[in-house]
Amino acid sequence: MEVNHFVKSHGLGNEYIIFDSEHISFKVNESNIKKICDVHFGIGSDGILLKVPSSKADFGLKIFNPDGSEAEKSGNGLRIFSKFLYDYQWSNSKNFSVETKGGIVHASIIEYEKKRAKIIKVDMGKAIFESALIPVKCNRPECMDEILKLKDIAFSINCVSVGNPHCVILRNTLNIDEIKKYGPQIENNKLFPHRINVQFAKVLNEKEVEILIWERGAGFTLASGSSSCAVASVLYKKGLIQQTVKIKMLGGILTISIDKSWNITMTGEVKQIAEGTLSADLLEELQ
Repeated sequence: MEVNHFVKSHGLGNEYIIFDSEHISFKVNESNIKKICDVHFGIGSDGILLKVPSSKADFGLKIFNPDGSEAEKSGNGLRIFSKFLYDYQWSNSKNFSVETKGGIVHASIIEYEKKRAKIIKVDMGKAIFESALIPVKCNRPECMDEILKLKDIAFSINCVSVGNPHCVILRNTLNIDEIKKYGPQIENNKLFPHRINVQFAKVLNEKEVEILIWERGAGFTLASGSSSCAVASVLYKKGLIQQTVKIKMLGGILTISIDKSWNITMTGEVKQIAEGTLSADLLEELQ
C-alpha cells in the first residue's frame, strides 16, 4: 500500500476517510484531523477511521470525529471499515472481529458484487441502560422518561449506551430546524459528562421508525448506525416496536435487530466514494 493512501466511503450518506496507521507519514492529532475532514481545505468528511494493530481482535480501529475527538463506536464507521478490510484484501474471510474503544464487535459480509462488499452486518454489542455506565447524571438507576429543561423548552429524554452514549427523544413530528437548534444544547448539557449523541424519533408502526440525528462531535448527520441502534433499543424497551425494525434516516434505511439479552445487530449498505493519496501540498499543512 502506498504511503498516505486513503479510501473514502459512505454508509447512507455518513462518510468516513480510512487510513492504515502503518502507512501514513503524518500525526493523527486534533489539528490534522480537522484539516483533513474540512470540506474546503481538506478532503471533507464526517470523520476518520484509522486501522491499527490489535492483540484482542482480528483488526483494531480508532474512530475520530471531524472536531478531532475520538469516538467509542460508530455503526456506519464499522460497516465502512469492514468493507475496506474485505475490498482491499486485509481479510480473506467474510467474518472477522474489530476492536474499538467501545468494545469488540463482529462483522459479516452479507452481500457482495465482484469481490466488493455491499451489504454488511455488524454485531454492535449490548444496549446498556444503567445511568452511571452511559454515563448520565441521573438520580434513578435508568434515565428513562426524565425531563430535561432547556431555556425555552423541556424534553422527555431516554438515555442508553451502545458503546457510546445516546439521548433518544420521541416526537410526534420531526423537524430538522428543531434538532439543529436543540441538538447542540443537549449534546453539551451538564447532565452528560462525556457529551452525548441526540436522536429525535417518530414511531411509524411496530416495524418502522423515522429519526433525525445530532451526532456528538459532528453535528447534524444524515445517518448513524449507533444512533439507529440506540433508538431501536429504547423503543423496544418501551414496547413500541418488534425485535427487528427498519430505521429510516435522511441518508437511507438500516435494519436493527435486538434479542432478549439486549444484543444488537445492524445491517445496511456501504458504498465507496473515492481513493487516492494525500497531496504534498496538503501534507505540508499537517503538523
